[in-house]
Amino acid sequence: MDATFARQEILVTALRNVLGEPVEVVETHISWVLLAGDYAYKIKKAVDLGFLDFSTLGKRHFYCAEELRLNRRLAPDLYLEVVPIAGSADHPVLSGPGPLIEYAVKMRRFPQFCLLDQVLLRGELTSEMIDAIARKIVDFHGRTAVADNKSPFGTPERTHLPMVENFAQIRPRLRDKKDLIRLDELERWSEQEYLARWDALAARKARGFVRECHGDLHLGNMALLDGEAVPFDCIEFSDNLRWIDVISEVAFLTMDLHGRGRSDLARRFLNAYLEQTGDYEGLEVLRYYLVYRAMVRAKVACIKAGQERLSAGHWAQYRNHIELATEFARPLQPLLTITHGLSGAGKTTVTQSLLEATSLFRVRSDVERKRLYGLKPEARSGAGTGESIYSPEANERTYRRLTEVARGIIQSGFSAIVDAAFLKRRERASFHELAQELNIPFVILDVTAPENLLRERVKQRMQQGRDASEADITVLENQLRNSEPLDASELALAIDVDTEQKENIQALVQRLMKATSC
Repeated sequence: MDATFARQEILVTALRNVLGEPVEVVETHISWVLLAGDYAYKIKKAVDLGFLDFSTLGKRHFYCAEELRLNRRLAPDLYLEVVPIAGSADHPVLSGPGPLIEYAVKMRRFPQFCLLDQVLLRGELTSEMIDAIARKIVDFHGRTAVADNKSPFGTPERTHLPMVENFAQIRPRLRDKKDLIRLDELERWSEQEYLARWDALAARKARGFVRECHGDLHLGNMALLDGEAVPFDCIEFSDNLRWIDVISEVAFLTMDLHGRGRSDLARRFLNAYLEQTGDYEGLEVLRYYLVYRAMVRAKVACIKAGQERLSAGHWAQYRNHIELATEFARPLQPLLTITHGLSGAGKTTVTQSLLEATSLFRVRSDVERKRLYGLKPEARSGAGTGESIYSPEANERTYRRLTEVARGIIQSGFSAIVDAAFLKRRERASFHELAQELNIPFVILDVTAPENLLRERVKQRMQQGRDASEADITVLENQLRNSEPLDASELALAIDVDTEQKENIQALVQRLMKATSC
């Protein structure tokens, strides 16, 4: 192994001359990437790290081919071919005759400043980009292969194995007693959470949520190319790490954004994904996967810290991810919040700001109503008030769905905010009763705006046609005539939000926290 690795180092040096251009070499713990002109050539290191094995030429060839196949699903313009290397380590020939000594994946090169972790550092990663990434991942998960019941992947035991291996691979590399104590604490939590979520993990597999995913979805593996975020460098070296629950994939990027200090974007991404897929049941296993993903990055940092040339700063990264895993493992006090307000009051705008500033998960009536009837959020139903998906029966069905989703979110250990008009007392009462049943705080966000502003916003929204809501002026006028205002007991539970005043979101968060601490 050491001799092969030494020959590879000689090969990488020699390829600088063969490629005929100024060559920059980027080294990771598992590969070298040679950047030459318009192209990049990736050579896998002859290493066996337990979770991956590139120790033989045959294995490296196989995994190069897999890397090409898998990454073309999301980045077809980046991944070009597998290039065989002949000759000798000190005199290599690309695609030449004779015995082959190595293989490289040839990719189209892009500037390093295009990487999304660099885009974030420059303060240029926008909410719109996050929304586009969510849509891309939703589409990808919707068309990628699904593990059937006969597949060995995605069972609770196979799912938990990488978590167990993370701890086993980290522990021998630690010397500090405090590091070992914290690792032990997280390992105990992981085992307890795994046992508690065993049935949920099994149900996820049975319901088709285990799929052939990217497997390594974080900002360092996405590039902004022609204004579009392109995921690349998916996991090719382990079927078990790639055939995973889609929520595990989503948890990786969510964890990464949290770890990089952008919890607002993490929450936006996660909520957008859940809203588009309706996979709120995935929240039952989310905390388990968030901790797992933080431990994956901790392991990578730990391995790099042990490789002399890559060690700078990696122990700090390791401890940061351990701290992040500890935060994810910490239980939260669930809260149930509902909105109350007429069409155009700004309920969705307010709840969007709140979900980015807090740990609330939002459920929108406009979206769930259409999901129940097989429509996408922006699709027009073609039905007027009182017809089809807006009939009294459809309203009842929609509010039952909202109750079901909110209950699931809370029972998964998170807080829910239900974005709906709630213009009838019985609708509000049913959610108050749910909060009492679950013994959690209950808050009503009473969202208001002057009537002229309501009409202006509704007209503008209908002209734009980009929102899930189909409420028009006729609907608004009907609401103004027939809505049932909050009574005295409800006002005692309410926080008033006048959207004409554009209240600072942090001030609103403080009011929400104060209301729930009483």
